[in-house]
Amino acid sequence: MRLAFSCAARRGTAEGSPCAVWAFLIAGLCALALSGCGSAGMEIADSAAGPRPVSMFVVSTRKGESGALSEAGNDGEMRDSLQMIGVPPGHQVGQLERPSIGAPDPSRHFALVKRRSLDETAFLTELASHLSGRIGSNRDILLYVHGFNTGYDEARFRLAQIVQDGRFGGVPVLFTWPSTNNLLDYGAAKESATVSRDALAKVIRLLTETPDVGRVHILAHSMGAWLTMEALRQDAIAGSPKLNEKLGDVMLAAPDIDLNVFRQQLARLDPSHVFVLVAANDRALSLSRTLAGDRPRLGALDPKNEADRAALEALGVRVYDLTREADIFIGHGAYADAPDAVRTIGAQITAPRPQDANVQAVLGDRPVDDRIIAAPLAPPAAPAAPTVPAASPSATPATVVGAPTP
Repeated sequence: MRLAFSCAARRGTAEGSPCAVWAFLIAGLCALALSGCGSAGMEIADSAAGPRPVSMFVVSTRKGESGALSEAGNDGEMRDSLQMIGVPPGHQVGQLERPSIGAPDPSRHFALVKRRSLDETAFLTELASHLSGRIGSNRDILLYVHGFNTGYDEARFRLAQIVQDGRFGGVPVLFTWPSTNNLLDYGAAKESATVSRDALAKVIRLLTETPDVGRVHILAHSMGAWLTMEALRQDAIAGSPKLNEKLGDVMLAAPDIDLNVFRQQLARLDPSHVFVLVAANDRALSLSRTLAGDRPRLGALDPKNEADRAALEALGVRVYDLTREADIFIGHGAYADAPDAVRTIGAQITAPRPQDANVQAVLGDRPVDDRIIAAPLAPPAAPAAPTVPAASPSATPATVVGAPTP
């Protein structure tokens, strides 16, 4: 039996006249606009001002880092780099401090400090160097996959913010794919994500097959969650040898995934790896549901609704209900904007996996309330153990790892 943690409020419904429907669609477009900010272009900051840097590896299928090539250019090719992002000294948890116009001020804003392009060989060499000498969870990887309507700058700065706020001590890796800043290009963005699927699957294989890596955690948001589940399913079908051994937590924040599609994707994976952050008041996903012919989105299911709760429990994944933490106007970015939520993500990926230890999760300084019980799928029956001859009285008893000490 798995524990899933919740802090929920009830979901409202949107219905009425054609005018009300148009108002709902306009509100949804505004929600998408605010939940994914366009890139202001690449700016190199002066590191002398003293921001706390976050080093990250970046794998991009964008043809550029700004302009049209960043938004729409996608040939599926991987472009690797090692980047250093400055975090402003006065940074507030849950905030992504950026200038409204002009170049960033490193004393007040997230900013790119350094960037170096890498080929695949150099990428793996640098990764091994970053992992050398690390122990415990500091050997882990956090792979971040952003969602729709997210520029290059926002993606890398968001990962730096999550690393800082979640106190992640491992190695961050960003996978960024072309996402336009035009809200009407939702369908084109889905096609662009599909073109990036092979590249993401390759990144996951490379990371899980790197010898010094501990666990590979994945945090994927919105449409990026669909892309991630497709890549994981692809690797599982291909029989990636280290996938189950190295895969840590797969955290799907506000996943923009049809529920039936998710069931098919999850069938290829161990659901104990997956937890889903939902918000019943996510207006961006409400719009996505409307555009998809009123098909429910996984990230907007309501654990307070009996049918939704039953669907979540049947999946066997862990569910974190962020409805109460979500912004009352949007809710789509609560996983990173709400201080308690981003701290919980950090606590989740730095703690032992549930099968390794009994971990008590907390939101900030207070226990999470209203837990949801989600029973995992039953494991396959274990094969019958071979008959073992009785040990002689003088034999030394075997040590069973994890067994209680007499």
